[in-house]
Amino acid sequence: MTKTQKIPKATITRLSMYYRQLELLEFDGYRMVSSEKLAWLCQINPAQVRKDLGYFGEFGVRGVGYDVIDLLAQIKKILSLNRDWNFGIAGMGNLGCAILLHRNLALRGFKCAAAFDNSHDRIGMPLPGGTKIRDIKELKTAIRDLNIEIGVITTPASSAQKVADLFLEGHVNAILNFAPTRINVPDCCLVENIDFTVIMDILAYKLREKMAA
Repeated sequence: MTKTQKIPKATITRLSMYYRQLELLEFDGYRMVSSEKLAWLCQINPAQVRKDLGYFGEFGVRGVGYDVIDLLAQIKKILSLNRDWNFGIAGMGNLGCAILLHRNLALRGFKCAAAFDNSHDRIGMPLPGGTKIRDIKELKTAIRDLNIEIGVITTPASSAQKVADLFLEGHVNAILNFAPTRINVPDCCLVENIDFTVIMDILAYKLREKMAA
């Protein structure tokens, strides 16, 4: 991969899919896997698998396939999953608690360092692991003390921008936003918006098209 080559976002998404399937293959005892089998598991074209991996080098052997363990290690390095990442959650309603309890996050090195809320009924509540929900006013201090690198927003839409600003003031430049609104951030900040209503809209459209066909 050259320094000037831009990797499509869809390729990074598929790398994550490959990683998960490779984990399952390793668990089942597979030593080698072909691009055809990996593509079948991910429901895509084998040529796409080869193209995606080709952005980052040569990993397989023609006519033989990919070494499962080696490819896992390579993708883990590409996705920067070969280290731990501390994140903080702002908004400890049902969604915030569900994310906190998501086992696969911790297994992949994403550690919830702290959780925040502005509700007096929630502040101080114990969380799994022995921590407690903190006052949102402590966010900037906790970012520094706990080396929080990723911010997760699960607040109502009306509070999302204010929380995003607090993360930015604490020099957190990667935000996962579950609030049903867009947040304004400078170009230096990476934002992934997860709006469930948009996803449901897309699903409804595809379902109607399928039914019509």
